[in-house]
Amino acid sequence: MTEPTDTGRFDLITMGRIGVDIYPLQTGVPLAEVETFGKFLGGSATNVAVAASRQGRRTAVISRTGDDPFGTYIHNALRDFGVDDRWVTPVAQYPTPVTFCEIFPPDDFPLYFYRRPKAPDLVIRPEELDQDAIRAARVFWITGTGLCEEPSRSATLAALEARAKSGTTVFDLDWRPMFWGGQGGASGDGGETGAQAMANARPHYEAALAHATVAVGNVDEAEVATGVRDPKACAQALLDMGVELAVIKQGPKGVLAVHRDGRTAEVPPTPVEVVNGLGAGDSFGGALVHGLLSGWGLERMMRYANAAGAIVASRLACSSAMPTASEVEAFLAER
Repeated sequence: MTEPTDTGRFDLITMGRIGVDIYPLQTGVPLAEVETFGKFLGGSATNVAVAASRQGRRTAVISRTGDDPFGTYIHNALRDFGVDDRWVTPVAQYPTPVTFCEIFPPDDFPLYFYRRPKAPDLVIRPEELDQDAIRAARVFWITGTGLCEEPSRSATLAALEARAKSGTTVFDLDWRPMFWGGQGGASGDGGETGAQAMANARPHYEAALAHATVAVGNVDEAEVATGVRDPKACAQALLDMGVELAVIKQGPKGVLAVHRDGRTAEVPPTPVEVVNGLGAGDSFGGALVHGLLSGWGLERMMRYANAAGAIVASRLACSSAMPTASEVEAFLAER
């Protein structure tokens, strides 16, 4: 991972989950009864890089795959999307992860992760990092999943320490309880093991937040990091933990953004007919990166990111559904 083919500066480098999404081509059908599937590039950190690339940004991913045909597919897909794959390397002993979902619009999209005995993207090691490139990137993006197991946890924290808050460093709170020994969401929806899973994750989230300038997540994810659920209290707690900008996604209530300098924006959601809600948050993330790099004000940035997320929610796929800047602008102009 330490030998880039050129030294050009990236607009965005993301680090974290990568894999193959196997999504039904039928909606409203239980997985056991689905007959046809489509294969797509997947993984939250990867989708954010794709989304930002579609916005015209130069992006790269730090991750790992299996040494298998799905790994080859991932490299081909990244290149097709214009995402640099130099830091995506194979792990011979583990298969490339696959993720299945069920699609029950408008708001039920169960995910089934196949990431055992261990996902290759959790075998990123600190000594393999290109720290110069990480420091040089205009935006560096990490996710909560990268903190759930070693050696990825140490590598993620080492990357953040090397970054030293240069440029913009985003922590996508990305709460996946099953990766922390839990079930369900957070708070009352966490199931019998929810509280313990959150307790396992919180100190690692706190360690990462100390190095981040931006935190983004929904209320469940923010609760894992902060212990509170009220969106405004979540945002303030994240600011108190060291970030400059807290972005709290509130589902049907829209999105709240609060900056350390006192600026705030609360933007309602962009209504669409939802086909598949998976990937909307990653599209939001890529558009958020575009807005941050463009120097936009909070309200414009949140409206744009909301619209980018809504466009993906109205489509079946994730990575291949990410909109271009012109598509988002046209979508906004119609509303």
